[in-house]
Amino acid sequence: MYSNFRAIGISYKNTPLDVREAIAFDENQTKQFLVQAKEVLGLEEALLLSTCNRTEIYFVASDEVSERLASFVDVFHGVSTSNPSASYFNKMDQEQATRHLFNVSLGLESMVLGDIQITNQVKKAYQWSADEQMAGPFLHRLLHTIFYTNKRMVQETTFRDGNASVASSAVNVVEKFIATYTNPKVAVVGLGEIGENVVENLKGLNAQVTLVNRTQEKAEKLAEEFGFEVDSLDNLDQVVSDAHVIISAVQAPSPIITASMLEGNHHPKMLVDLSVPRSIEDEVETVSGVILYNVDHLQQKASKALEQRKQVIPQVEQIVTESLAEFNNWSQEMEVSPTIKKLKQALEDIRQQEMSRYLGKLSDKEAKILDKATKGMIQKVIKLPVLQLKAACKRGEADTLVGVLNDLFNLEEEKSQSPN
Repeated sequence: MYSNFRAIGISYKNTPLDVREAIAFDENQTKQFLVQAKEVLGLEEALLLSTCNRTEIYFVASDEVSERLASFVDVFHGVSTSNPSASYFNKMDQEQATRHLFNVSLGLESMVLGDIQITNQVKKAYQWSADEQMAGPFLHRLLHTIFYTNKRMVQETTFRDGNASVASSAVNVVEKFIATYTNPKVAVVGLGEIGENVVENLKGLNAQVTLVNRTQEKAEKLAEEFGFEVDSLDNLDQVVSDAHVIISAVQAPSPIITASMLEGNHHPKMLVDLSVPRSIEDEVETVSGVILYNVDHLQQKASKALEQRKQVIPQVEQIVTESLAEFNNWSQEMEVSPTIKKLKQALEDIRQQEMSRYLGKLSDKEAKILDKATKGMIQKVIKLPVLQLKAACKRGEADTLVGVLNDLFNLEEEKSQSPN
């Protein structure tokens, strides 16, 4: 069973944004897809991870399902057969899939190296899988091993130190700026991919946060999710006047926030421009009390943190390798556990048959003594084969020993004769 663990996936590394958008999954779609894939394709266990940068499905099934599963994604989303996403999907076997999920979950595969958001996204995907009873013994053990490895990485390395993305660097400078305010007001203008990332990083900030966007519906949805407020782009002048911090991530051909909008400014104000081309006039810095950060300033901060993280990669990879070795030992032992169970049952059947020959001739006291003695014998007899099986797993030689035990004790025959 567990050797049938596989994965298929696309990411920002090999797939255009429009294709990734076309097959992105939200929570409800994820759960619906898992149920349908189980019914139609016979998946035994499955985890679907879908973010703005990747869509990956980890599952237990036969190899032929991999190809069908990618096409099933297109069918689920109604993607045109003339431009299928299935052709972009990479296929991974068990060894590749397990290591890849470790690397993804720890941020080694993220567009922003060490991205902390991905670990939470994996936890959500795992919860949704469990909600639909699609997380079995293999996924449970794998995900808990990954979360423990993430904890080790945070405690033992500096991989997550610093702010390695422009959005997180922006929030970092904002947090320092508003530290002296009793009731700071922060406005985020523009909620595209970068703006949305900023909003996610602002979660938990001790400030009144207002979201402004061309599409009001998206602003309202994000505001509801994070407990923020909403204002209209038509009211931008007032938003800029009221806020202590304005973070602009608007895609516009020319600046939408100008120095003239800041005339009469009465308190220190920080403006952060994350737009390319820029959406805030450079001239705002001529206004008394105004500080302006742009993408270049923040990218320098992010790049420095990124370089520090790159230097720590070997330490993180060593921790992953150690965790993978432990997990693979468990996985291999689980592969032989059915043989161990059948061997125990075969020996128990022999014991019961021999016991039945003498029980009618023994008193209750004698029968109990014989039962205890024969059980002890069986436990001693089976101890060595079990230890040898587990040792063979670590050497990658379990198949040979499983075959010998099957032949010696007719274990396959025992299985075929067992009642349905």
